[in-house]
Amino acid sequence: MAGAALSSAAALLHLGVIVGGPDWYRFFGAGEDMAQAAARGEWGPAIATLGISAVLLIWAAYAWSGAGRLGRPPFLRTGLVVITGVYLVRALILIPLHLSRPELTDAFMIWSSLIVLVYGLAYAIGTWRAWPHLRPY
Repeated sequence: MAGAALSSAAALLHLGVIVGGPDWYRFFGAGEDMAQAAARGEWGPAIATLGISAVLLIWAAYAWSGAGRLGRPPFLRTGLVVITGVYLVRALILIPLHLSRPELTDAFMIWSSLIVLVYGLAYAIGTWRAWPHLRPY
């Protein structure tokens, strides 16, 4: 349930970035190009951010389902393992990135990596605990 809550919060935050506009894109690390495109009223940043939000909501639904709080989606076990992997890889990519290109390691990269590490651990622990109940049909 923690993973579901975290992914839901991240999805809502992404929607907030769209509403918040260019300054929010900058603050949350989307980059200056995205912020300037949003300032010009282009649809690209909003569409990309909506896409990320949608994926996060789907991931939250998988977590709610794994916790027994929502109907069972297709490939529940596989989905939870993949989601866990994506979060953990995204978190841990910081290490080789910092070793090979330390100039790309900024405060946003460190903080966001730590945050998604917590997400990945929540999904890993939840999936592990629910594993016996996640048997395929």
